Amino acid sequence: MEGADRERTEAGFKVRTPVDEARRILQEAVEGTGDAESDVPCGTETVDVDRADGRVLAAPVTAARDVPHYRRAAMDGYAVQAADTFGASDRSPEVLRIAEPAGDTDGEHATADSIGPETAARVHTGSALPEGADAVVMIERVTELESVGELEVEDAVAEGENVAPVGEDIEEGQHLYEAGHRLRPSDLGLLRSAGYGRVAVAQQPKVGVVPTGEELVAGDPDPGEVVETNGLTVSRLAERWGARATYRDVVTDDPESLRVAIQRDLTKDVVVTTGGSSVGERDLLPEVIDDLGEVVVHGVGLKPGHPVCLGIVQDTPVLALPGYPVACIVNAVQFLRPVLRWLEGTTPDPHPTTRARLERKIPSEPGTRTFARVRLEARDADDLGTDEPRYEAIPTRASGSGVLSSVALADGWVVVDDDREGIPAGETVAVADWEPNA
Repeated sequence: MEGADRERTEAGFKVRTPVDEARRILQEAVEGTGDAESDVPCGTETVDVDRADGRVLAAPVTAARDVPHYRRAAMDGYAVQAADTFGASDRSPEVLRIAEPAGDTDGEHATADSIGPETAARVHTGSALPEGADAVVMIERVTELESVGELEVEDAVAEGENVAPVGEDIEEGQHLYEAGHRLRPSDLGLLRSAGYGRVAVAQQPKVGVVPTGEELVAGDPDPGEVVETNGLTVSRLAERWGARATYRDVVTDDPESLRVAIQRDLTKDVVVTTGGSSVGERDLLPEVIDDLGEVVVHGVGLKPGHPVCLGIVQDTPVLALPGYPVACIVNAVQFLRPVLRWLEGTTPDPHPTTRARLERKIPSEPGTRTFARVRLEARDADDLGTDEPRYEAIPTRASGSGVLSSVALADGWVVVDDDREGIPAGETVAVADWEPNA
């Protein structure tokens, strides 16, 4: 290790990098590892539209065809030439001849291919408008005289009335989406309508998740042993954030074993380890990462979770997250999630939040960004003003980075910024839901 790192290991963290600065350093390192000519560091692929939900577009998309691509009836009724209905009313209906359906067409939705003057053709919502027609009279405004094959029209319609023209929804060549747009179910329907069966998207980042620690076990623990949870949690979070995660077996606290485990997953886009990231005798990962590549940040002004180590090994980001479960999760949210977005060529979107009134004070140290776990309780609406928050935020714990239940039983986080000494009771706060899909 370099002299400064050795001193830090012996004396503890003397300097903790602010969270935003640590993220900026990591982003520069990650974006410097990709192809300079590509906006998608993790690469691109083409997938079927029906399998593209949640994927990120790799290129702008324009409509390949008009939607609709034909003139269609917007109402059930009769297609007509608008001029034939001028002056029509309940008292003085216009009488039109009902056109016969097309020769080989049958069924209740049969319609004529074309009409001429003083002729009407039965149409249904979405039907192609017969040639020669330029309007539709709603079915409620006609009386069918089936015995004589005629129709009384009781309402005048203007040209184009109740007709969806070609391209009313989308015009061919119309810009639809920018590169970097994350596709939603409604987007998939629009893409298919606009002529796309397949679409170019960013590849899902591949993540190797390696839990470390000689005390970790997968099954029932003996005294002194701990059930492995960090790797499980982080791998599932990574998948929720759009990655493909490989959850590895536990690796013991041995420099050579750790080295081999990291090297094995350098074929991934990101390597994440859990545990062994601080400055104690058994915290070996910072030294291993620095020996294999470069540590860019070690120690962050974050609570819980300051002993995180961020590095680059052979152009692959390696994130050594702390072993305490809450600290591990906080750092995964703060650093792994952004890395996955940068690899897709996008930026991290903010978490959804709920306005709430803080039930009691949250303490914090200046220079440290604190993530306080809270649960939400609905307030009595009868006692609230129009602009008052509808929920009470009740801190579950402000400390205790090893208490996993304080996260699992909370509804979200309240973030105390680096420049504040806590948040007083009664203040309106934003409770961040850090665990939604994506």
